[in-house]
Amino acid sequence: MKAAVFIERDGILARSTTAGGGTATRLEDFQVIESAAESLKALRDAGFLIYATTNQPGVTSGAPTRRELDLMHSVMVRKLALSGVLVCPHPLDDACPCRKPQPGLLRDAASTSGIDLEHSFVVSGHWSDAEMAETVGATSVLIRSDQNGHGHHDLVVTDLKGAVVKILEVAQGMGTLRVLAASRR
Repeated sequence: MKAAVFIERDGILARSTTAGGGTATRLEDFQVIESAAESLKALRDAGFLIYATTNQPGVTSGAPTRRELDLMHSVMVRKLALSGVLVCPHPLDDACPCRKPQPGLLRDAASTSGIDLEHSFVVSGHWSDAEMAETVGATSVLIRSDQNGHGHHDLVVTDLKGAVVKILEVAQGMGTLRVLAASRR
């Protein structure tokens, strides 16, 4: 069995250094939050795959270009040792199945990588990610923010370190850690 932790890119794994804090459209405005690496290592050591997730509707208008976005993500994957980055590049008015809160990103990852979503987790500060998790049977872990909303969420924590602690506790209780350990032997 494979299980994953899907983490919202913006604000948790990376941030924009542009004036006003909007979405980074150039590599030089994209800053990986390198302090996340230690927390992510604990998840990897437990056997989880780790993916960043992000809606990037600006790609369709060229801000950022797909090439620039890929460069940003390659830096983030390298610095944080991620399994990958799941991107919805579609505009806001597109009814695509991968734009969060739709579950397409998670379902595609599950299909291509053999991930059991019921033993997986979604970490974010946004209600839309918690809704996406609920749709596929994953556990949502919301980091407290003004974008948590009042909808579904399984767990609420203060930061990424707290999220990792909760994920490992819940995964232990579900038997996920035992199964992941056995599958690595």
